[in-house]
Amino acid sequence: MKSIAVVILNWNGKQLLEQFLPFVIRYSDGAAIYVADNASTDDSVTFVASAFPEVKIIRNSKNYGFAKGYNECLKEVEEDIYVLLNSDVEVTENWLEPLLGLFESDEEIAIAQPKILDYYNRSHFEYAGAAGGFIDKYGFPFCRGRIFETIEQDMGQYDDDADIFWASGACFFIRKKVFWELGGFDEDFFAHQEEIDLCWRAFNTNYKVRYCGKSHIFHMGGATLATSSPRKTYLNFRNSLWMMVKNVPAKQAFATFFVRLAFDGAAAFRFLTQGKLNHIWAILKAHYYFYLKIFYFINKRQSKQYKNYYKIKSIIWLYYAKNGKLFASIFNNSL
Repeated sequence: MKSIAVVILNWNGKQLLEQFLPFVIRYSDGAAIYVADNASTDDSVTFVASAFPEVKIIRNSKNYGFAKGYNECLKEVEEDIYVLLNSDVEVTENWLEPLLGLFESDEEIAIAQPKILDYYNRSHFEYAGAAGGFIDKYGFPFCRGRIFETIEQDMGQYDDDADIFWASGACFFIRKKVFWELGGFDEDFFAHQEEIDLCWRAFNTNYKVRYCGKSHIFHMGGATLATSSPRKTYLNFRNSLWMMVKNVPAKQAFATFFVRLAFDGAAAFRFLTQGKLNHIWAILKAHYYFYLKIFYFINKRQSKQYKNYYKIKSIIWLYYAKNGKLFASIFNNSL
């Protein structure tokens, strides 16, 4: 049986730890539980040490963000399977067992996630991951159960186990040996989409990413950085472009980027019509850093990238032009 570590990255999140850590302790029999602290300035660490002495504490020397924060702390974690869990997640009874069963069943399964439901609206999927992620030709992520702002009700339609392209960083299971074989998260990303980049690199190395519908959690979402934040817009657009430079097959790159940049321009125009000038600036800033570091990220490319990573050319076209709001209808009509 594989050993498992649940690792919660924390930064000034005492209130979230008070609320959600007891569920992790109660429902994670047999797992080692860690709180990895990104140099918090509140009393998070003191609180955990006092209230939950069974939890192991790892202290990073500064706030490294999600990517480097996990890379640093996981150097001290010895278990075979890492579970990277957001601090704003409520886990449920027997949440670990089905996913451990996946890893035991197939050595090629490297990464997995459970069903992710909305903490506030528990009958619906949650935005960040839902029932497993995919990506279109132009780098736009979407999920089973969530296409852009359309979020499906959970009616058992995704209670299966399924191959997916990316697993959510809100609750991210990965084999330790694969994490380090792939070099961990790309620390240049700081936060947002680093898990998709890691899954893409795993995909290029012929590992499997799986979704497990027999396990579910509830994710609050937005507790660290609100969806409406221009900072989040900047990180998402910038990191998505960097990720594509690293991973899109060379023969597809020019045409793919030409269309992608046009889509980004359309997104900026949409923000303009909404009066969200800070978000337009965020996209412009993202593109500036994309061009500034394009050759740097070209040098990060893996040696062989011939695999077709997408099954849908444009999720934006299908969603807005074809009124495809539900995953099943979009997917079935597009293959």
